[in-house]
Amino acid sequence: MTADEQKLGWNFFLGGYITLVHAGALIGVRYLAIVSWKTALWAFALWPITGLGVTAGSHRLWAHRSYQATFPVRLALMLCHSISNQGTIFHWAHHHRVHHKHSETDADPHNASRGFLFAHCGWCFSQRHPAVDTAAAAVPCDDLLADPLVMFQLHARPWGFDPFMCFAFPALVARYGWGENVWAAFWVAGALRYVWVLHCTWLVNSAAHFWGARPYGAIAPAENALVALAAMGEGWHNWHHTYPYDYAASEFGITSQFNPTKLFIDACAAFGLVSKRKRATGAWQSRKLRLKQPNSSPTAAAQKAQ
Repeated sequence: MTADEQKLGWNFFLGGYITLVHAGALIGVRYLAIVSWKTALWAFALWPITGLGVTAGSHRLWAHRSYQATFPVRLALMLCHSISNQGTIFHWAHHHRVHHKHSETDADPHNASRGFLFAHCGWCFSQRHPAVDTAAAAVPCDDLLADPLVMFQLHARPWGFDPFMCFAFPALVARYGWGENVWAAFWVAGALRYVWVLHCTWLVNSAAHFWGARPYGAIAPAENALVALAAMGEGWHNWHHTYPYDYAASEFGITSQFNPTKLFIDACAAFGLVSKRKRATGAWQSRKLRLKQPNSSPTAAAQKAQ
């Protein structure tokens, strides 16, 4: 730990909030034995639904601009991201750009070089390193400021839009959809599901920066299949940090690498709702040469990757 890091104090507000929602999740665990199977299934379904708001939305669409989406898709992803309640799209995408530009340095918001626990959730309990704010000021976000849906969410959050979507909306769906006790649904489909998805997202910052293969670059991010399973295909992290503009965030197709986010984007593209999907196609030729497969064609590689 550097001298600057030793001077950093506690982030009592965010750390207290994270502690509070974990207490709420424990209450949700108790209610699991009480709620109906419909509520339990609803809570489970919200895992991939809210996950897509982060993976296909704030990450691949807004942070990396790896594809373009029509208004209905962007609206749906904005709402799903609000249910995930992981900060606004603006702040999520902006800080993620900082993370990629300064990965594993003091300017990285969840610097993995400070250890697994810090990268996972410890950064929520600590004041940001001054280098993070300095780096963030230099990372452009004009495209985010120009997006009306991003701005709507940003300005609606102080009025409680995201917390309402995260905790109250799932409870109200269960209450008026199949007569569940509203508080039971609040704790299970709201609090417990929320904390579970938080940890799935945090695993990308922690586990995927520590454990796994690194075939594409000698960097900390690694290929981690378990993280991909938890985080909707975001665990193929060595490829992603090497080629962050690739909309798939992985080299191969869904038959080779678990990646439901890519499947979702491809399905939207099939209906004309998504366009201009970027791929790291130049890497396939390099991989062919590296593996010494002279008989494999770029066309075949491209088909496999799709």
